Amino acid sequence: MIKQAIRLDEKQLQTLRDKQHQLIEGDEQAQAKARIIASVPGLGPATVSVLIAELPELGTLNRQQIARLVGVAPTNRDSGTLRGKRTTGGGRTEIRTALFMPTVVAKQYNPTIKAFYDRLVENGKPKMVALIAAMRKLLTILNVMIREGKSWNQQPQRT
Repeated sequence: MIKQAIRLDEKQLQTLRDKQHQLIEGDEQAQAKARIIASVPGLGPATVSVLIAELPELGTLNRQQIARLVGVAPTNRDSGTLRGKRTTGGGRTEIRTALFMPTVVAKQYNPTIKAFYDRLVENGKPKMVALIAAMRKLLTILNVMIREGKSWNQQPQRT
């Protein structure tokens, strides 16, 4: 009984993946975005689908706007002379969730994100803060890549 339920779930999941693929293949603009996003090391088909579906503004906004929209931009918690902590939050949680694991992978295998993350940790930032900053960096790079229509291989490697 449990095996049947698992097989049914796997079948439904595959059907949904096929529909996602068909929707992306049916739209020229989405197809171009998908090719660019998929060229980044560590970003797989699931992340590509979420970014295309949940973030149509990708490539049209500046870096501050896209970071604020997703919720990875630091926000001040100041009041008068009191200087509070800087936090991130708000925005589109689906995108933050979809970018979390690819950022974890990128901090190990993507030379640009790895150098950025390592520099922040060396400078004393907590690892989670550095990871969210790397997520913002990855999102910003994706935004510019889509705006300019360039894949990762053509991306300059700077930190």
